[in-house]
Amino acid sequence: MAPVVEVSGVAKSFVIPSGRRETVREHALDFFRRRPGERLQVLDGVSCELRRGESLGLMGRNGSGKSTLLKIVSGIYCPDAGRVTVRAAVTPILELGVGWNPELDAIDNIELLGTVMGLSLRELRGATASILEFAGLERFAHLELRHYSSGMAARLAYAVAFRAVRDVLILDEIFAVGDAEFKERCQARYRQLHDAGHSMLLVSHDPRTIAMFCDRALLLEQGRILMDGSAGEVAERYVSLLTEAPGAGALAV
Repeated sequence: MAPVVEVSGVAKSFVIPSGRRETVREHALDFFRRRPGERLQVLDGVSCELRRGESLGLMGRNGSGKSTLLKIVSGIYCPDAGRVTVRAAVTPILELGVGWNPELDAIDNIELLGTVMGLSLRELRGATASILEFAGLERFAHLELRHYSSGMAARLAYAVAFRAVRDVLILDEIFAVGDAEFKERCQARYRQLHDAGHSMLLVSHDPRTIAMFCDRALLLEQGRILMDGSAGEVAERYVSLLTEAPGAGALAV
C-alpha cells in the first residue's frame, strides 16, 4: 500500500536580508532591485514517508527544519526542489489561533475557525458544547476572546482542531499546551484517533512524548535526516545529540 504522505528529495531555503531599509527612498529603490542577503538552507534533500495508520514522530534541535517540513507537507510552503505527494486529506494543527477575532466570543470564534478548517456551520453548532467541554471553557462561552489568556485561547483552538480531523493529522508540540488535565485530554484524544486508523505526524522536543505516542520517528539535523528508526531509539539519539556540537554525527537513514 502506498504511503499517505511521500516526501522525495525536498529542499527549501530562505533569504536573510543583510541590511535594514531605513528611509522611504531605500524602500522605493529596493522595489526595483534585488535586496542583498544571505541564503539559508533549511531543508537539504529530505526524503521520508508517512504510512497509513502510522504515528510518526519528528525530532530535532531548534533550526533543524522541522516546522518548515511540516508547512511543506501541509501545503503552506512550496519546496525549492523535490516532490511531496499527499494521498489523503490533511488537518494541520500548527499555528493555532490565526484568524481569531478578539471582539467575538468563543462560540462565534469556534464557527469562524471551524469553517476555515473545513467543517460546516451545522456540524460546528452541533459540536459547540463538546468543543467547549474539551477545552474546559464552558463558563467563558460568551466572553470575548480579547479577555482570554493565551492558554485559554490555545485550548480552544486545539479543541476545534481536534474536531476537524481528516485522514492525516499534523501536530506541532500538541502536548505542550495547557495544564496537566488538558494535556491528558489531548493525549487520550490522540490515542483515540490513532486507534481509529488516522495517520499522525507529531513534532515534539520531549523524548518521552515521542517514545510513548509514536511507532517510528525521524531525527532532523541541519536540514537533513540524521536518523530514521523506532521512536524509542530516535528519542535516545536526540538526547545524546543535545550534548554534541552542531552538525556532529554521521547521517544514518
